[in-house]
Amino acid sequence: MAEIECFFDCSSPWTYFAFHSLLEMQKEIDCTIAFRPHLVGGVFNAVNPSVHNSTTKPVPAKAAQNKKDQLDWARFLGLRVMYRPSVFPVNSVKVMRACCFLEGTDHLVPFALAAFDAYWGDDKDISQVPVLAEICAKAGVDPQEVLAGIDLQPTKDRLRNNTQELIDRGGYGSPTMFVGGDDMYFGNDRMPLIRAAVLARRG
Repeated sequence: MAEIECFFDCSSPWTYFAFHSLLEMQKEIDCTIAFRPHLVGGVFNAVNPSVHNSTTKPVPAKAAQNKKDQLDWARFLGLRVMYRPSVFPVNSVKVMRACCFLEGTDHLVPFALAAFDAYWGDDKDISQVPVLAEICAKAGVDPQEVLAGIDLQPTKDRLRNNTQELIDRGGYGSPTMFVGGDDMYFGNDRMPLIRAAVLARRG
């Protein structure tokens, strides 16, 4: 089992931050990470509908601080992130199926990074097949193979099963990380706690 599991959805800016931070942590302490694609909209529908409410009826003061917080994190991590892409929220089913198709391979991380960057950095609609093909090319994977793979039933089942697994394990959003299988952390700002938990388990 990997020391850290990260359940992620490319439609979340906070997950973009966490993804990069985890990769930096991996370089620093040589931790093993299993990146687990899931569909955050499915999680919200099942156990956290308040997120949808905050999108349709935002609290102005909270929304303003949320924008500042997001841009502060992007600046801190050196990432190109816009507060609201042109298409927001985006339907991430196809891109997350693609991640599931690549799960367990060396291509998953480059593909996910390219997807994050396309949506949050370049304002591209990652729900569109031509954009997915561009992401594949940037990540060094065969677009035809991936685009065919997202329509396979095992790929669809994996995304559905990963999403349900996160819900069953107490998750309610993205990013959600587990250390040692049962120690859950939520949010991109939990990295110091995750690092400490990994090192503590090593003894």
